[in-house]
Amino acid sequence: MTTKHSVSLLLLAAALAAPSLPAPSLAQQLGAEASPWSPALPPSRGLQRAPMAALPPLPAPVGLPQLQSQVSCPGLQQRLASLIGSEAPVWSVSVADPSGRLLADVNGTRPRVPASNQKLLSTAFALDRLGPDFRLHTSLWRLPDGTLRLTGQGDPDLAVPHLQRFAKLALASSGGAPGTAVRVQLAEEPAQGWWPQGWSYGDRSYAYGAPITRLAITSNAIEDAVSNPASRFTTLFQRAMAQQGGKAQLSLVSAGMPMPSDAVLVHEEPSTTMHGLLSLANTESHNFTAEVLLRSGAGTWNIDEAARIETTWLIQQGLPMQGVRIRDGSGLDRGDRLTSRLLAALLMRMDQHPYGRDYIASMSIAGQRGTMRHLFNGSSLDGRLFGKTGTLTGVRAISGVLQTSDGPRYVSAISNGASMPNQTIGQIMRQVQNVSLCNQVVLNQGY
Repeated sequence: MTTKHSVSLLLLAAALAAPSLPAPSLAQQLGAEASPWSPALPPSRGLQRAPMAALPPLPAPVGLPQLQSQVSCPGLQQRLASLIGSEAPVWSVSVADPSGRLLADVNGTRPRVPASNQKLLSTAFALDRLGPDFRLHTSLWRLPDGTLRLTGQGDPDLAVPHLQRFAKLALASSGGAPGTAVRVQLAEEPAQGWWPQGWSYGDRSYAYGAPITRLAITSNAIEDAVSNPASRFTTLFQRAMAQQGGKAQLSLVSAGMPMPSDAVLVHEEPSTTMHGLLSLANTESHNFTAEVLLRSGAGTWNIDEAARIETTWLIQQGLPMQGVRIRDGSGLDRGDRLTSRLLAALLMRMDQHPYGRDYIASMSIAGQRGTMRHLFNGSSLDGRLFGKTGTLTGVRAISGVLQTSDGPRYVSAISNGASMPNQTIGQIMRQVQNVSLCNQVVLNQGY
């Protein structure tokens, strides 16, 4: 959950990485397709959205599998129970296959603090609601009275060069007399909404706990978090105007202020692609980006309302929601509660989603990329586990898609207090790779 490196460098790294994806899901092999769906999204002039596909509401007419509730692979179940041993009370582990079989499950319905595994929900939700062609936009508008207004959607890669372009265009489009100050409104969220309420005040001072705002230069982080991003943005914009030989009269206005119907779009700066945004959130565990994706998918910057909308979406997918509680989009809020069974079911559903390749490709890769680049190097997991890590004090989680000789396995392992969690998770994953533990069960059941 660090933002100490340049967001631009992270995006470049994500773009250059070309992972080999896991084996096709069962639905992909059978050629099953989900019905097209166009969610009601908030209006945005200057941004055209392509038709989008999504999982249909239940009951699913194409027969997408749902995760079973009974364990069907005693051999793997016994191995995992023995492996975890006396630490079982602090572990939750669930393993599923593409047909929906719950191969093994240890405390899979017990709610846990998920840390950054929360981002798996936010990115799935945003991808489904917005589609792979979505980009965030920062826009300059000219209002009927000649005032300009700068609006944003939380582009994590917005930087000073963008401000310089906006300043130049503001001066050119103002139409004012030379030497007069250009009136510019900066549309922003109120300060009380910059952080989810459950984020600790200690975390808010670090780069990974930077405030979530619509107009954010370098994700509101330098070495540490920028405590007053609106003030910083105002200062930098004034400086950019001065460098262009002009000056601005800046004022902060509510991002909820309606845009006049006859406002004119002067210029729009798009963010990186949806693939880049998803990779930032999942590969590099960038909290700011995950929070923006949740808000964008929900169509609201009210975090409580966004969490409610995401929860409704999860229920519509037929996922096991008992005990689940969503407080933010990144997992930094310790009030979040997920179960390993939910995460395994979500991974299974998303692997069979029309945008499943985009989702899986956004994850870190064991031994090779992102937050798992130094994990399981040289082991059988190296290059074969596409997943999301989660780390808070006392919390360690890894959930993802594991390639095996018998196709993908959807695995979630969450510890809230284990003594050697990384080592145990590696052992769990290697047992899951041993498909012989379950092959006899498949033969006996006639699969």
